Amino acid sequence: MTLSRRTLLASAMLLAASATTFATSSAFAAKPLVMGFSQVGAESEWRTANTVSIKDAAKKDGVTLKFADAQQKQENQVKALRSFIAQKVDVIAFSPVVESGWDTVLREAKAAKIPVILTDRAVNVADKSLYVTFIGSDFVEEGRRAGQWLLEYAKKTPDATLNIVELQGTVGSAPAIDRKAGFQEVIGKNAKLKIIRSQTGDFTRAKGKEVMEAFLKAEGKKINVLYAHNDDMAIGAIQAIEEAGMKPGKDIIIISIDGVKGAFEAMIAGKLNVTVECSPLLGPQLMSVARDVVAGKPVPARITTVEGVFPAEVAAKEFPNRKY
Repeated sequence: MTLSRRTLLASAMLLAASATTFATSSAFAAKPLVMGFSQVGAESEWRTANTVSIKDAAKKDGVTLKFADAQQKQENQVKALRSFIAQKVDVIAFSPVVESGWDTVLREAKAAKIPVILTDRAVNVADKSLYVTFIGSDFVEEGRRAGQWLLEYAKKTPDATLNIVELQGTVGSAPAIDRKAGFQEVIGKNAKLKIIRSQTGDFTRAKGKEVMEAFLKAEGKKINVLYAHNDDMAIGAIQAIEEAGMKPGKDIIIISIDGVKGAFEAMIAGKLNVTVECSPLLGPQLMSVARDVVAGKPVPARITTVEGVFPAEVAAKEFPNRKY
């Protein structure tokens, strides 16, 4: 074989090897990111919209999503997280049912070198390094905004005492704890604003109706204001108020949180007075942050969504813009 032919053959073999290496590295680079996501459940319009946002964003972004519905039970979420660890997913994201009781399973994820992202709800752990970041709303601020709206409303009748009943979210959950704290912080500025009854409605429409029926039976026309930690409970309570022969939004002022379409429909109908926005459309943001986390890029420890307050006066104009 001549020198030139040997040179050509060697060059061809080198090119072939390079192409193989490139193809292998390209295939590795093209490997889809695998995310394990544990959702609280499907307790409300908000949660349904949140699930749709996450699934749609994963599909659009080429993320392989392993989705688990916890049905509002912490033990189901712990099992799901351990399953994700066993499957060696690239990243775990979840919206915790309650704040406490996560230390052990999150330590297991950290030991497996799988980063964890919290969405919508926070956890209470001694070691903050057990998760990378939290994406979601400022629930305390939402409670403050609800309280501020009531402070302004109370100025219309400065001498009147307003008796408030409160429908709390799931016991031990971050939004229930924080929305209560923020609201109480603000209404504490007016001694005539008094919470006379407070009980969990578990963030569901059916439970909100049931608890409101009990409030009405116990307090009747003493109730001036209802503060619900989410729109679904408020909508359930509206049914109870109407069945009791009273006019929601008039006989009882109603304040709620989330900003779902059902709340806007209730405001347009004159049955709800204000909703404080809490956007569930976290999917695109979650996928973007997950890619950065897996790539080793720095991300903020707290990523807050931007939201507003919608009183009944703007409901009809805003309704066509609502995406959930």
